[in-house]
Amino acid sequence: MSEELLYSEPEDELRAAVADLLGARAPWTEVLARTETAEPYDADLWKALGTGIGAAGLLVPEELGGAGASLREAAVVAEELGKAVAPVPFLGSLGATALLLALPGCDAWLRRIASGEQTAAVAIPFSTLPGNGRRNTVSVTPWPPKEGITDARLTGRVTGVADALPADLLIVPADGSLYAVQAADVTRTAVTSLDMTRVLCDIELDDAPGELLAIGYSALDDALTATAAVLASEQLGLAERCLAMTVEYVKTRHQFGRAVGSYQGLKHRLAQLWVQIAQARAVARHAVSATGDERAIAVAVAQAHCSTVAVLAAEECVQMHGGIGFTWEHPAHLYLKRAKSTSLAFGTAARHRARLAELVALPPS
Repeated sequence: MSEELLYSEPEDELRAAVADLLGARAPWTEVLARTETAEPYDADLWKALGTGIGAAGLLVPEELGGAGASLREAAVVAEELGKAVAPVPFLGSLGATALLLALPGCDAWLRRIASGEQTAAVAIPFSTLPGNGRRNTVSVTPWPPKEGITDARLTGRVTGVADALPADLLIVPADGSLYAVQAADVTRTAVTSLDMTRVLCDIELDDAPGELLAIGYSALDDALTATAAVLASEQLGLAERCLAMTVEYVKTRHQFGRAVGSYQGLKHRLAQLWVQIAQARAVARHAVSATGDERAIAVAVAQAHCSTVAVLAAEECVQMHGGIGFTWEHPAHLYLKRAKSTSLAFGTAARHRARLAELVALPPS
């Protein structure tokens, strides 16, 4: 096995710390109970994870109060969050941090993110494909933007934004530039989301004040690619938990005097799922380890595979649990909804396969 696919000792220690925290603070019973309240995100859990363990500032350099870690460490956290379907804005915060790191003059924002003083999110639809361009749904005045002119006013609407409800700072693409907007200056409306543990929202900007961060979207494309890479690891963790839950159940559930897991048909399905998860682990680890031009290709491969495997694992979990797997009182539906939702995030598997063909210059069929 390539060394880049192996977990380092610090990564294993980080995994253990996150797993212990989630086991104590986010058992599935509490996650399910929270979905029935008006507060879908767990602010206390995010504080413990973000500042207590340092997940919020993983990518932030040490001199700015962060951990100075890489996407590999972020991916380990995402795996554990996928296993717990934890209701925290880690993914959105990670995307905003990756974007701010690529922009000049953002040290103050990064310090506040690392300290837990602020949570940030990028105001784009959750379904946006990296490198696919963005429609100008937000306009800005004065226009065109110019270096040195930081004050602007933004007007428009962005739909289906993930992890923006608990954010204090929004990074808004508008008319080919990026702006920092305080969340208090916009209207955020939660929408009915399939995944109740990661609620989407619509953002309305009505002459909202914004600070110009950069002209152009190249940094945004890179940040989206990095976030999609980490999402593949979240999908991996979800698939692993679904497989573990299903194996445990079929070993203990008996019908007609024998464990249902002893039936060959179920054995074959679980064995095939295990193989696909092993493949998902390889491509997900490669996606967060790759650099330069290779990363876009690796991420397209990872998203095309991991999103599909996560959905399959969740579907098998529901089906092999029998009647109880279809009930609200069992956590299987939480995993299925998260898997289905993330299969659309940053583009569907089909869109990533099409992007992969473009990146490697495959001739049209």
